[in-house]
Amino acid sequence: MLLQRRRARAGARARHAAESTVTWADGRLPVSEGGGLLRKSFPEHWSFLLGEIALYSFVVLLLTGVWLTLFFKPSMTQVVYDGSYEPLLGVSMSEAYRSTVDISFDVRGGLLIRQLHHWAALVFLSAVGVHLLRVFFTGAFRRPREVNWLIGVTLFVLALAEGFAGYSLPDDLLSGTGLRIAQGIMLSIPVVGTYISMFVFGGEYPGHDMVPRLYSLHILLVPGLLLALVTLHLILVFHLKHTQWAGPGRTHRNAVGKPMFPQFVTNSTGLFFMVFGVLAVLAAVAQINPIWAYGPYRPDVVSSGSQPDWYVGFLEGSLRLMPPFETAVAGHTVMWNVLVPAVLLPGALFAVLYAYPFFERWVTGDHQEHHLCDRPRDRPVRTGLGVAAICFYGVLLLAGGNDILAHTFDLSLNLLTWVFRISLVLLPPLSFMAAKRVCLALQERERERLAEGEETGEVRQTLAGGYVEEHAPLDAAERYVLRSRNVPEPLAPVPAPDGDGFGDRDAGAEAGDAPRVGRLRATLSEWYYGDRVDVVEVEPESSPGARSGTGASER
Repeated sequence: MLLQRRRARAGARARHAAESTVTWADGRLPVSEGGGLLRKSFPEHWSFLLGEIALYSFVVLLLTGVWLTLFFKPSMTQVVYDGSYEPLLGVSMSEAYRSTVDISFDVRGGLLIRQLHHWAALVFLSAVGVHLLRVFFTGAFRRPREVNWLIGVTLFVLALAEGFAGYSLPDDLLSGTGLRIAQGIMLSIPVVGTYISMFVFGGEYPGHDMVPRLYSLHILLVPGLLLALVTLHLILVFHLKHTQWAGPGRTHRNAVGKPMFPQFVTNSTGLFFMVFGVLAVLAAVAQINPIWAYGPYRPDVVSSGSQPDWYVGFLEGSLRLMPPFETAVAGHTVMWNVLVPAVLLPGALFAVLYAYPFFERWVTGDHQEHHLCDRPRDRPVRTGLGVAAICFYGVLLLAGGNDILAHTFDLSLNLLTWVFRISLVLLPPLSFMAAKRVCLALQERERERLAEGEETGEVRQTLAGGYVEEHAPLDAAERYVLRSRNVPEPLAPVPAPDGDGFGDRDAGAEAGDAPRVGRLRATLSEWYYGDRVDVVEVEPESSPGARSGTGASER
């Protein structure tokens, strides 16, 4: 009895202490409001994990990056190597390169952490890129998530800059070659290119300030911006709620899935350890960026077969495919062979990414909020545009290694370059048409399955002596998904201008649209939504093997 009373008194004191703590915290922090946040639902689908993989790779980057800053020396002062790596003994190099070699061979676990940091950077950029593709193909960038799309694209741009800065810090021959190319790109900008180069490098290339400046950008400015944008991105995800795939019980007004605590937190923590484990295994068994094999950077030496990391490979390919072309204007030489592929082309690509959500909304006239994901097959034009962009990027990426491909497969380098040039022009439109037709074919197949049912593989003989295959009706969940596809109609054409010089206002034009703008918008809307397979379910006939009417129309 005495022991039970002591336990009861201890339990009462613990409850009183917990209540007092919660009351104290609730008066200063939004503790009670956080209860609803902990019950927030997160839909389940593998594609939603791409953003989490990017987040956890970024966490690994921050942890390993902090560790590396303890040993790296961001200085271009020349020293003579006398460390444990004998092939470099007596070689003159910068302190940045020397400290990186020391991290690799003389610091316990240094090479593992270096490679873990590098692999995490590659996975981070890959996950961000694939996550953006998922958002694009499913239409998750539409209202009210346009700002989150802009933040995501900006994150990708900053991640590219952060990766290139970190890639250049060791001051080895490979990264120095990349910096030399970057300086050539700066010089190609008319009028101000020389001034930009002098400002960035602190004087004539390569100068003595480049590595310290890149170091400040790499560990302070860009990571701070990335961390701020990632935080803002997550806040908007919580505020706007997560998108989800169509299904029974899932609407634009709810989110069906696991609550944040404890199910989602538990699964997400497990995913973090899985990402960390895979990165650790890669760092341990897959060698990457062996700077000791490249040697220290010298401005008069270029390593043969040099290739950058994949995320800037498309720039390398665009530079290699552009024919030599330059003009002289008012005493200034404009190097189009560098300016177009390395400045104008990337600027245009990212401008299209930033503007696309607003372009699609203007073309389609869709101003509704969307919380359900589109299936890519239900938006053939958008899917075709995405596939064409991927093909365009893929050709540039392969062209960045045309010398390696020519050497490996014993091909003519000039022939291979022309093949890539032609492919860059022909493959994107061909892939657009192919992807669009595949989407329409998948829609047509779904219309048949909805009208006729699923093939069972069983054949029966009719009274007339023929043979027909039995069909079973689709299950309720799949039928719901197929019936929930809602493709808007194209905007109505704008009639010719009337006597006052303005066309009639209808679905093809908004208030303030000029007649020509309205007609252009209606034409683009017809191109975007004109080819479609409308699905309308009809009542099946009594016989399970009989074919029912399609109940659909194709435009």
